Amino acid sequence: MIWNEEKECANPAGRKAQQSESLARLIKKIYEKVPFYRQKFDQAGVKPSDIQSIDDIVKLPFTTKDELRETYPYGLVACPREELTEIHISSGTTGIPVVGGYTEQDVKCWGEVMARSLVMAGAGPGDVIHNAYGYGMFTGGLGAHYGAMALGANVLPVSGGNTHRQVQLLKDFKATYLTCTPSYALHIAEYARDTKTDMSQLALKGGLFGAEPWTQEMRQELEQRLRIKAYDVYGLTEVIGPGVANECVHQNGLHVQEDYFYPEIINPDTGEVLPPGQKGELVLTTLLKEGTPLIRYRTRDITFIMSGACSCGRTTIRMHRLMGRTDDMLIIRGVNLFPSQIEEILIQLEETEPHYQIVVDRGQKYLDEIEVWVEVQERFFSDETKNMEKLRQKISSEMKSRLGVNALIKLVEPKTIARSEGKAKRVIDKRTLVG
Repeated sequence: MIWNEEKECANPAGRKAQQSESLARLIKKIYEKVPFYRQKFDQAGVKPSDIQSIDDIVKLPFTTKDELRETYPYGLVACPREELTEIHISSGTTGIPVVGGYTEQDVKCWGEVMARSLVMAGAGPGDVIHNAYGYGMFTGGLGAHYGAMALGANVLPVSGGNTHRQVQLLKDFKATYLTCTPSYALHIAEYARDTKTDMSQLALKGGLFGAEPWTQEMRQELEQRLRIKAYDVYGLTEVIGPGVANECVHQNGLHVQEDYFYPEIINPDTGEVLPPGQKGELVLTTLLKEGTPLIRYRTRDITFIMSGACSCGRTTIRMHRLMGRTDDMLIIRGVNLFPSQIEEILIQLEETEPHYQIVVDRGQKYLDEIEVWVEVQERFFSDETKNMEKLRQKISSEMKSRLGVNALIKLVEPKTIARSEGKAKRVIDKRTLVG
């Protein structure tokens, strides 16, 4: 099933014409109505008349997250303020938040792209969507909610937290799809296991998990524990929220909703646009956003555009699942390291749980040192020092051989590392802390 066959299966020439028309109209609008962009375009020597085709997008300057913070709260609004029907802000815990403003049409479009995402994962009007994303200023909850409503499904607006109740409601209402962050889905699965919940009692078929990078190994863990198909959904507050891209039932890349969002992959150091297959930073332009449109927004997310057609019949561009973020990459004594690479190793070990925390600090002679806290499965946790030392050496050796870093491994008991109801905090970087 395809939700919007006309848009999702459009031929390349027709889609390019629509993108070109949308971009030219958008540039003319924001040049007239958003002083922030008018100044950026003037500094870059670009006029609206220079943008005639989607190919001309490379003439436009990038937009960064720091610039969005400088425009807080209403500096990016491209319509009369009274036309905004909804406002969200980023879920970041530091610095000034970034704002996403929505008109009535934007909310309708949000529901449309999330309905497409749900259908990609196999959902339909008769399904029950258990929505455990947080509601409020975070976009996850309402994004999944609007999509389920547009689809005609039955949505349970549970929000995050109270995991005992989550499991009970999953059983009572026979939910068929779960939406939340992958780390919270893992927490739900863990709680169900610990309380000896019979997973066969659940009607779950699939889950849409996003808001944080997660590995293929984490997917396999969730699918095994919850007995579902786990699908990756991508989005960000600045752009619209969840629904920018989603995996279809083939789980081979995320289909980007190209009629709404134009993707580019760039070299994060030079800004050069990279061809399909080359890994770089994802850049997005909101072609149809009315409230707070963005031009060539640098997401900081690392991925690449996949080549070839998808067996599902959709013709939209697919991007690979996120491989990390440029701002969460750690550089340890010259070695580039992403938290997801550590997760990949830990999940493959039968002795460990997929819960970990990374602590980075300055060691002797001011050299960077990394410590990884790893939860050990209860059946492997032992009071015998030799057993724990053997496991510690095994993990340390894996990290050294596969990642090229010497990490101090600290083995901890099950349930030691705090669980997350939203985005998991994987890294504590003491090098940036003061006092």
